[in-house]
Amino acid sequence: MIPAVLYAVPAFLLLVVVEALSYRFAPDDDERGYELRDTATSLTMGAGSQVIGFPWKLLTIGLYAALWSIAPVQLSPTSVWTWVLLFFADDLAYYWFHRVHHEVRFFWASHVVHHSSTFYNFSTALRQSWTPMTSLPFWLGLALLGIPPWMILLQQSISLLYQFFLHTERVGRLPRPIEWVFNTPSHHRVHHGANREYLDRNYGGILIVWDRLFGTFEPEGTTVRYGLTKNIGTYNPLRVATHEYAAIWADVRRAPSWRHRLGYLFGRPGWQPVR
Repeated sequence: MIPAVLYAVPAFLLLVVVEALSYRFAPDDDERGYELRDTATSLTMGAGSQVIGFPWKLLTIGLYAALWSIAPVQLSPTSVWTWVLLFFADDLAYYWFHRVHHEVRFFWASHVVHHSSTFYNFSTALRQSWTPMTSLPFWLGLALLGIPPWMILLQQSISLLYQFFLHTERVGRLPRPIEWVFNTPSHHRVHHGANREYLDRNYGGILIVWDRLFGTFEPEGTTVRYGLTKNIGTYNPLRVATHEYAAIWADVRRAPSWRHRLGYLFGRPGWQPVR
């Protein structure tokens, strides 16, 4: 099975070009726009994630299918309620996947790739991890609910397609009812901010209501500073993909005890032992 998102790649690339040209013909001093090396790195990370992700997706399908086969009830794809359940269950699973990947350093080492650019544009959406394995646990429950595996994969692709369009500075705030319910470019700019008030906020995929419900919502206010609190300063794709794993390994090697080693692995990013 070819992931549905691959069919959208030509459209993604076309939209990157169109957005980049929009800065050429309608520049905005308050927006960072594009930088060639940064964009090349983002596109390389995106291509690598698809190459690595394809065989992993096959293994994931097998595990979903195994769990679906033992589910107490196997839901019908012809029922509209199965699709409604899938939409909300997938979006909630994405919220917790996303939140855990920010709040636990071992998972952050995979997700940090997506936040490593100091630019914010459509190419940033394509800057994806080369270690997709950390996402596996978060959707297993959907298969156990009896949702067919192909439906889970399809909804994951729909969510990713939606989120591509969030990565832009060219769209301001949308009408208030939309901003209240859905994730928007304004909300997601906050999520990519390295400003102190924006850290670990707005984890939603399609909906922003989970953030409102679980207390992680922050509206866009002050100008967003994109990137990491300590930027990595490299365009080397291999370093972008592995720098946090290398930092974890260095911390674990010099840790004096297992308690400290576990803290460096499973504490929040930036965790340090109390002295």
